[in-house]
Amino acid sequence: MPSWIDPPITAVREAVTRGLAEDLAPIGDLTSALLDPRTWCVAHMAARQSGRIAGVMCAVETFAQVDPLITATWNLVDGDACQVGSVIGVVEGPLVSVLTAERTALNFMGHLSGIATLTASYVYAAALGGGAKVWDTRKTTPGLRSLEKAAVRAGGGRNHRGNLSDWVLLKDNHITGVGIADAVARSRDLWPGRSVHIECERLEQMVEAIESGATAVLLDNMTPAEVSDCVTAARGTESGRRCLLEVSGGVTLDTIAAYSATGVDQISIGRITNSAPVLDIGLDCQ
Repeated sequence: MPSWIDPPITAVREAVTRGLAEDLAPIGDLTSALLDPRTWCVAHMAARQSGRIAGVMCAVETFAQVDPLITATWNLVDGDACQVGSVIGVVEGPLVSVLTAERTALNFMGHLSGIATLTASYVYAAALGGGAKVWDTRKTTPGLRSLEKAAVRAGGGRNHRGNLSDWVLLKDNHITGVGIADAVARSRDLWPGRSVHIECERLEQMVEAIESGATAVLLDNMTPAEVSDCVTAARGTESGRRCLLEVSGGVTLDTIAAYSATGVDQISIGRITNSAPVLDIGLDCQ
C-alpha cells in the first residue's frame, strides 16, 4: 500500500518506547530470564479473525527496540485484508527477546487493526449509498492519535483535523455568545490561512454559514431527510459557493448508506477510533 497510510516514524518510536516501559520497568522480563538465551525462535504472527491490517510499523519498532537480532518478514502490510489463519509475518530471533516483545507488538497490531477493520466496514457501507468519504474525529486514545488516524487510512477512511491547531471548527458552544456571521468574519481575520468549519443543527444555520464564507459545514444530528434538504439548499445559496458538507452524530452501519445517498461529502464517525474492538492476532512459535 502507498506510504501515505503510514504513521509518522517519530510517533511510532515514542509510542513503542512508552509501551515497552510499561512492560519492562524496573528490572525487565523476569519470566523470559529463565530461558536459555541461545535458543532461537521462528514464530508466525497470524490473524485469528478476518479484517484489515494496521500497525506493522509499531511491531517492527517493538522488535527493534527489544533486540536488533530479531528480524521479521511481512506477508501483509497496513491496508491489506486478512482472513482467519492468514500469516501476517514471520518473526525470527532469540526466543527470550521474541517473547519479551510479543505482547507489546500484538497490543499495537490488534488495536490498530481493529480500527482499520471497523473503518473498512463503514467505508463499504457508505459506498452502497453514494460517494461520501468516511472521516474520523478527535475521539482518540490520548498519545496515540497519529497511530489511530493512520489506522483509519489503512481502513480506507480519511482524516478529519488532527488537532485544534489544524483549522477553526466552531461548534454550538463556541457560537453561543456570537453569531455565525461574526464568528466566520473573526476567524478569517485572525487565521486567514485556515479553513473555517461551522457546526449547524438547522438548515437556516447552514445557509448563513455558507453565505458568511465558511469553508465547510457540519450537519449535526440530522436525519437523512433533513440532510438531503440541506444539500439541496446548499446548491442554491446566493453566493453560489461550493462548501464542503459533513454529516456527524449518531450515524451507524445501518444508516450510513442513507446519509451517503444524500450527496454529502464526508461522514464523520467517532466510533471507528473510540470503540473499535481489537482484531485478534496471535504469535505462535513453530
